[in-house]
Formats: sequence, C-alpha cells, structure tokens
Amino acid sequence: MPHGFLERLLQLAYEEDVGAAGDITTMALVPEHVWGEGELLAKEALVFSGAEVFCKAFMHIDERVQINMLAVDGQACEKGTCLARLKGPMRALLVAERTALNLVQRTSGMATFASRVRKAIEGTQLRVVDTRKTSPGLRMLSKQAVRHGGLHNHRFGLFDGVLIKDNHLAALNGSIQEAVLRAKQATHGLLKIEIEVSNLEGLKEAMAAGADVVMLDNMGDEEIAKAVAVAAGRVLLEVSGKVEVERLSKLAALGVDWVSMGALTHSARAVDMSLNFRPAAMGQKAL
Repeated sequence: MPHGFLERLLQLAYEEDVGAAGDITTMALVPEHVWGEGELLAKEALVFSGAEVFCKAFMHIDERVQINMLAVDGQACEKGTCLARLKGPMRALLVAERTALNLVQRTSGMATFASRVRKAIEGTQLRVVDTRKTSPGLRMLSKQAVRHGGLHNHRFGLFDGVLIKDNHLAALNGSIQEAVLRAKQATHGLLKIEIEVSNLEGLKEAMAAGADVVMLDNMGDEEIAKAVAVAAGRVLLEVSGKVEVERLSKLAALGVDWVSMGALTHSARAVDMSLNFRPAAMGQKAL
C-alpha cells in the first residue's frame, strides 16, 4: 500500500462515524482503564482479505491495541475459523469495531467471489480481470482483494492505461481510426491501446488502426466466435458486459483472451464475520 493511504482512508471513515463528539455510548458506559480482548470469527466459509487495514483500523484509534492475525490474505477459511485475536483498551476496541468489520467483510467478500470465479476457469487459458467499478476510495483494497482471490487486475485508474470507450468515440464522431491514432501519439507508444467495439465491423476497424486490445462489449457467443476467427490471434480480445460465472467456461472455449467482470468489485456480497469482546483478565495486557 502507498504510504499514508490507509491512514487517510481511516481518517475519513472515523470522521463520519465518530465525528467531533466521539463514541457517546462507549464513553458513557466503559471506564477508560478497562481492557478487553476478543476474536474475529468467520461465520461462513470465505477467502480472507484485508489483514493490514483490519489491524490499522484499531491502531488508528489507539496504538496500544494488540492484534494477532491468525489468517493471512488469500487464505481459504472454513466456517468457525478464528481469524484474529485482539487485546487492548476496551474503548478503542468498541470504537473501531464497526469500521474494521465494514472493511474486512467487504474485501473478504470480493476475494471469496474472485476465488469462485478462479475455480470456474481452472484448466483454461482465460484471464479474468476486474474493472474500475469500485466504491470511491476503496479501489486499492478492492483490487488487492481480487488478487487475493486468485484473479487479475485491469488498469488501476484513468492514469495508467488507455481504454477508448463509446463515449470517447462519440466525441470524435465515431472515428476509431482517429481515436487510436491520437492515443498512440499521446502515449508515444509506451502504453497498450485498448478500444471498445460492439460489432465485427468495429473490430476490423480497430485492428486496421493498430489497436493492441479490443474489448467486445455485450456481444453474444455466436458473434464472439466470429470475432475470434477475424482476430486470428493478431490482437488480444477482451469480453465485457454482464458476464456471469456460468458463462466463463463457454467464453474460454471460444478462445477469447480476457474477460472483465465489474461484478468482482461492485456486486460481491460482504461475507459474515463476528467480532465479540469481553473484559481482559486482570493484569494480562499482552497477547
């Protein structure tokens, strides 16, 4: 993670949750000197992701919190697995609890879904990648979770890859040739040029213009098969648009190179975890 990224993310998270007044309930009920301990448990089978942000969510509130992570990123865990043990000032544990869970349940949910997709394409050459369809501010954690689930990342943002979409073409009166030419000139040949097309004519134009990757957007299997024949390995073909897990084996058999799935990050269900605390044994503050 880039230096300071998680700290900025957590600062925003606590600004909206704790605010200027603090955790009113915890401050009213829990004496400052009380220490607590507890466990993070998996309440369903999952692939874990988010160890670093989970730990920092607590230490951001109080550096005295001690965490023993028992699960590592990318680990498949059965229901009932103890993922981490915690000990520290009870106030800090209670303040950080929801923020830490919100983050790790979502990242582990993405990793779990990505693992399911990976298993669906085992034994094939198909490469499944994510998209920019992530919650603002959570892209780095989301794309990391996809990797923890065994899949791959597409470009991170607008700054590190060229992807010419239909709305870009609309700004150039639909000229694929002009769009690819401008992109090549602007990047001085240092980046691959990808362009989205919706039919075979668009694919042929993109190939003639010198595109490196062509995204076949919302095409049916029959048309994709024709596109693979037209491309004949001269450009990478990426399929995008409402791809379900059940369709992946068919797309692999058709011979496309990549499939991009926005669902990996925007539709993955948060997994179920529990985080339960109790007063720590007197005089035992170390794990």
